[in-house]
Amino acid sequence: MTDYVDELNESFTGKTPQEVLLSVLNEFKMDIALASSLGVEDQVLTDMILKIDRNANIFTLDTGRLFPETYSLLDKTNMRYGIKMQVYFPHFNAVEEMVSVNGINLFYESIEKRKLCCHVRKLEPLGRAFRELDAWICGLRREQSVTRQDMKLVEWDKTNNLIKINPLIDWTEQQVWDYVRRHNVPYNPLHDNDFPSIGCQPCTRAVKKGDDIRSGRWWWEDPEHKECGLHK
Repeated sequence: MTDYVDELNESFTGKTPQEVLLSVLNEFKMDIALASSLGVEDQVLTDMILKIDRNANIFTLDTGRLFPETYSLLDKTNMRYGIKMQVYFPHFNAVEEMVSVNGINLFYESIEKRKLCCHVRKLEPLGRAFRELDAWICGLRREQSVTRQDMKLVEWDKTNNLIKINPLIDWTEQQVWDYVRRHNVPYNPLHDNDFPSIGCQPCTRAVKKGDDIRSGRWWWEDPEHKECGLHK
């Protein structure tokens, strides 16, 4: 599989995100999906993908702790593109057990408890979404954080046994927003209020101008720990 991933990376050298998407959508057919967080990068990818294939697989995760603006954007995106994005939820009994043992805001107490919450609310539902897939698309960019600087356009996701495609890996934030404005892509209004990266409401806050764009995520932790486990 490593050789195949290397071949894909070589073949995509110099290609645009749209060219990469066209290739992988044709290659994997219905066995590939965009895992959308409804962040601005994933909204760009949603626009690109649906212009290639109106029936492409796109799903999102509802952790139960999202911002109201995020839910509104999900509805707006569905209406804009005439789709019904599939939504995966955490198992209610796992959430109930976690909260009864650790409290509703356990994630502030330690990295271990925060990662437990991420596992229950995000990783387990994501695993269910991946069951029928051979590859997944996501909106990672190297510029986003120190934990993502060594990521490649195509990777082998050992955790989920899937090929992972990052079409925007080399894009800058400016390129993302230029695309949004050029194509009138719907996006979360929180981005206009100093929220460059948006996750669950209790774990996301606005950032100061010039700060790292993911500094508002799990702000009480060191930068090296600021991943939920989706992107190791």
